[in-house]
Amino acid sequence: MKKLIGISAFAFLISFSTVANAQQDSTTVGHEIKSDAKNAGQEIKEGAKKVGHKTAEVASKGKSKITDQTYKDKVGPNGQTIYIDRHSRYYWVDKKGHRHYVTEVMLKDKNS
Repeated sequence: MKKLIGISAFAFLISFSTVANAQQDSTTVGHEIKSDAKNAGQEIKEGAKKVGHKTAEVASKGKSKITDQTYKDKVGPNGQTIYIDRHSRYYWVDKKGHRHYVTEVMLKDKNS
């Protein structure tokens, strides 16, 4: 009988320490999951921003090609396509879809 009580007490102590270790590991894992989730959220935010910029660029360039004239003989300061709006102003579209107006002096000849 003493052996049975001793074995069951020993088993109880071992199971208690195992549960304590499991709880400690789960809090560490939970912290890692939270930081991984935060990093994933940041990556999604950056990806969404890039997609938004590219969408704005494509939409703006598409609208410019349809509504405005393209200057065939000249390019922008860094080789950009130049458009002429209805007020005879020259501009080019950047990677974020913004128009950048330039003067005729700033334009370069197109190298065909």
